[in-house]
Amino acid sequence: MLNTRPLFLPGQVVATVGAVDAGVSLEVAAELVTRHTRGDWGVIGAVDAAANQAAVRDGDRIFSAYDVELGGQTVRVNVVTEADRKLTTILLPSDN
Repeated sequence: MLNTRPLFLPGQVVATVGAVDAGVSLEVAAELVTRHTRGDWGVIGAVDAAANQAAVRDGDRIFSAYDVELGGQTVRVNVVTEADRKLTTILLPSDN
């Protein structure tokens, strides 16, 4: 069941140039960060989802991945919140 309230605060939210160039708008970014902070980790596997659940509790880094329709094609977009919860970054896998 999806949480209706955030599990954690994202801190400052930024996007990489790659994500912006791919078409991640403010609206898409807001939707992804909302999903991320509510525990909808997107298309990651069960092991990574369990690691995120532990990270929420223990204060570690949290990683989500979503397949998003941008400009007529499906693009994988990652959302990462740092362990200190001061920064959340929206990026493409190729931005790593």
